[in-house]
Amino acid sequence: MPQLILASASQVRARLLEAAGVPHEVVASAVDEQPIKKRCRDENLTVEQMALELSKEKALSVSENHPDSLVLGADQILECEGRQFDKPNNMTLARENLKFLQGRTHSLVSGMSVVSKGHEIWRHVETSHLSLLPLSDGFIDDYLEKSGPDVLNSVGVYFLEGRGVQLFEKIDGDFFSILGLPLLPLLAFLRRQSVLK
Repeated sequence: MPQLILASASQVRARLLEAAGVPHEVVASAVDEQPIKKRCRDENLTVEQMALELSKEKALSVSENHPDSLVLGADQILECEGRQFDKPNNMTLARENLKFLQGRTHSLVSGMSVVSKGHEIWRHVETSHLSLLPLSDGFIDDYLEKSGPDVLNSVGVYFLEGRGVQLFEKIDGDFFSILGLPLLPLLAFLRRQSVLK
């Protein structure tokens, strides 16, 4: 049975795999995303293609030291009205991002790539569309205070499985994909690879 390695520091992704009964090890990738994003923009790649490239590069970097394992890379990109968002590195930026996203619909693109022996053997991407309610400055401040710095680990400054669900008017997309790991297609692939029975 091949070993699965999650090349991500995301606790949410690790919890999803664990809850689904998928045996795995976590080895976070140290890939610098910004040069990859710049290359993708220079090559006029779509947001979906960019998410897949980021996923692949993360998996490849971990696969170098684990050639006999299946290495899963994953990435999310949030786009709203032509603007792409990174994870905010402080609460001030988190507040600014929410003020921009409130009252608008954004796309959340989740890409996955599996690498074995230095070669990508599988990839998958899904796009969800999420509409935030119009939010007052007071609501945003209260939300950020009660949510705490953990929201800085989310590109959209929300965790749908927690308090973040209060931000939304409408959600069109797969729940697991929004959390960062389109689980059903991944499970189907892992069964084909005999990682799961």
